[in-house]
Amino acid sequence: MVKTMQQPARAVWMSTLAKAPLPLLEQCFSTLTSVPEYSFLRSPETGLTMVRGRAEGTGQPFNLGEMTLTRCVVQLEERTGFGYVAGRSKRHAELAALCDGLLQHPDWHDQVQAQVIAPLHTAAQERRVADAAEVESTRVNFFTMLRGES
Repeated sequence: MVKTMQQPARAVWMSTLAKAPLPLLEQCFSTLTSVPEYSFLRSPETGLTMVRGRAEGTGQPFNLGEMTLTRCVVQLEERTGFGYVAGRSKRHAELAALCDGLLQHPDWHDQVQAQVIAPLHTAAQERRVADAAEVESTRVNFFTMLRGES
């Protein structure tokens, strides 16, 4: 996984977990063995959040609308894991929070990075490439022909 100067590692893995399809996240998470016990500091709950936008990406921010969001906070030993996902999937938010907590733990970081985050990141890149190829296959190039009229 590539870590950029603008985006710390935790932001990258939290984004990867939040955007991953739940079945793939479940599949990757199931490869982890003997996950430690955890408790909920905030059990998964669904609510709304305001989405803001900017005209042309640089203008003044404005309220675009609301979207459904599910959040969860878990406690793993001395680590706290957070999970925020779009939609109403309580299980997705729980798994994201659990993975976030494990990734902060030095004994679990490399294993979760290799068995969960890396496959999810690879799958996301493959989806982007496939989507780009599909869009490219339907591209229509418009051009104007200059008539020979004077």
